Amino acid sequence: MKTYLLSALMLGLLATAGVQAQPKLAGVDRAGADTSVRAQDDFFNHVNGRWLAQTEIPADKSSWGSFEKLDDDTKPQLRALIEAAANDSSKQAGSDAQRIGDFYASYMDEARLEQLGLSPIQPELDRVAALRDKAQLPALFAHYHRLGVTAPFGFLIHQDNKDSTRYVADLAQDGLSLPDRDYYLKKSDRTMADTLAKYQQHVSRMLALAGSTQPDAEARAIVALETALARLQWDKVALRDPVKAYNKVPLAQLNKLAPGFDWTTWLADTGIGGKVDYVIVSQPSFIKGVNGLLQTTPLATWQAYFRWQVIHAHAAYLSQPFARENFAFYGTVLSDVKEQQPRWKRAVNATDGALGESLGKLYVQQYFPAERKARMEALVQNLLAAFRQSITTLDWMGPATKQQAQDKLSKFMVKIGYPDKWRDYSALTVKADDLVGNVQRSHAFEYAKEVNKLGKPIDRAEWGMTPQTVNAYYNPELNEIVFPAVILQPPFFNADADDAVNYGAIGAVIGHEISHGFDDQGAQYDGDGNLRDWWTAADHKNFAARSKMLVKQYNAFSPLPGYRVNGELTLGENIADNSGAAIAYKAYQLSLQGQPAPVIDGLTGDQRFYMGFAQVWRSKTRDAQQIVYLKADPHSPDRFRANGTLRNQAGFYNAFEVKPGDKMYLAPKERVNMW
Repeated sequence: MKTYLLSALMLGLLATAGVQAQPKLAGVDRAGADTSVRAQDDFFNHVNGRWLAQTEIPADKSSWGSFEKLDDDTKPQLRALIEAAANDSSKQAGSDAQRIGDFYASYMDEARLEQLGLSPIQPELDRVAALRDKAQLPALFAHYHRLGVTAPFGFLIHQDNKDSTRYVADLAQDGLSLPDRDYYLKKSDRTMADTLAKYQQHVSRMLALAGSTQPDAEARAIVALETALARLQWDKVALRDPVKAYNKVPLAQLNKLAPGFDWTTWLADTGIGGKVDYVIVSQPSFIKGVNGLLQTTPLATWQAYFRWQVIHAHAAYLSQPFARENFAFYGTVLSDVKEQQPRWKRAVNATDGALGESLGKLYVQQYFPAERKARMEALVQNLLAAFRQSITTLDWMGPATKQQAQDKLSKFMVKIGYPDKWRDYSALTVKADDLVGNVQRSHAFEYAKEVNKLGKPIDRAEWGMTPQTVNAYYNPELNEIVFPAVILQPPFFNADADDAVNYGAIGAVIGHEISHGFDDQGAQYDGDGNLRDWWTAADHKNFAARSKMLVKQYNAFSPLPGYRVNGELTLGENIADNSGAAIAYKAYQLSLQGQPAPVIDGLTGDQRFYMGFAQVWRSKTRDAQQIVYLKADPHSPDRFRANGTLRNQAGFYNAFEVKPGDKMYLAPKERVNMW
């Protein structure tokens, strides 16, 4: 690849981003490495092997690694902020401090929850019991959309994929209580069949706790209904196709799609009716199928199903018998977690979930100094510059498509740290003695916020994550990349380390998110967020050929006996991993400004770069949880996010002298270079 010198402005930004004349640290955790494993044979274990051998997954976790540790390290900080708010004697009723403190207090008041037992959800159980006709089900669906209780289908509010100037309601399949349809349908898989059997037993136990006189029979009927829903659902690969999922249906035509369903009532009760004249139906065949199930399934089965869904949605917020049984299945059976998290951690999670930006505002004030944002802004601009150059030098893309790609990249919106405008939670009522009520009101508050977007201008300042979320994302509809405050710290960014390891870590994360704008899904959207084909036929063909090669590579990976990575499900993330690492490496080379990188602790700059990359994916996962991930998660297992990516990187071969016969080796014609 060709390189070019950065502009004077970019060099100034890099100076603030941490380019050092005298690097202090290599930033590589040599103590976690296993040098008995050759880098050329298994780089993930070479860098992380000793850590893997010596580290036990905490008893209250299903997996443990860089992301989980940073999240766990953040929990005590959030707890201190919450408890300070709770103990603030000057707080006013209706203030952020009051809501944060009282929500947390309501979760921590175990004695009251034991006293209340089932009573907090009894009104909802009575609502279900009062049903006298299946014609009442559409109204019940709409009611439970507001409360966050699962129904056979739901909807979300987002930008119209073909008109990025307006919001639209998008109907989507739902209705299952297990992570994926395969848990109901793959009878030949012993693990999944066993999980389904244990799930039915769990449903029965929960119904019995709630007073059912026929819990076993009801549980069988519920599992049979969910299995029927699973047969109707599109699989995870089909769900990745945004064109196939864009089905614009005028409201008046919904009756033709599902003539037995009372759409007039549903539209009125959801609040959608009157605000839009059409909806998007993501999976029309599923909606048609649900309409058939409504006709053929007895009312008693629907009542049992919704009683279960009400209990399931609230179990974690009820007395110990419900909370314990809920954890026994969803924690231990599904994910093999040994112990439930301490109550204070669960309380922090719940408070964070309900009042994320209020808590995020406190977090940023305490833990995110302004200079960190400046560092991140500079790093992102450097990665964007590298991506811009990479598009120019692509050998498989023609000039017309390159021009469109550059136009899209020029329109990227970058959000770093925290929102410019914080959310107003003043309409949310929180009481210190009403946990279930707080949860329900929080769901209704979020629901109202979303539905009220209809008919209004697009809010391009809105964030989809809180500042304290250990993650990052790309949104194709807004054409934006978003990096919450918490991620700009070790192991992703180490201010005391040489730049090489930081470009390999946080640089690759940034490159990953940029690359999502050009993965197999993101590349179908233009720079304004519209689903539009901006590719030539020849470039489509070239892109598809490289994608097919990547699918084949990842299909061959097996994290567990009998289970393989689904290369089609994980394609978008695999493209982003591979392209992100390549762009981060290019950006690192640019940051050197033509000078050789220093050798630190016997490691070259390129070696430190790739070791920093592999350190980010350091993790261990319990087998049961790994199966959940393989079925439902679009990311590949972390081991293959490291090794699978690096086998395609020319710089990696040079840095570690990887040659034919080495296990990490791929012949040049088999390597995939996308961006």
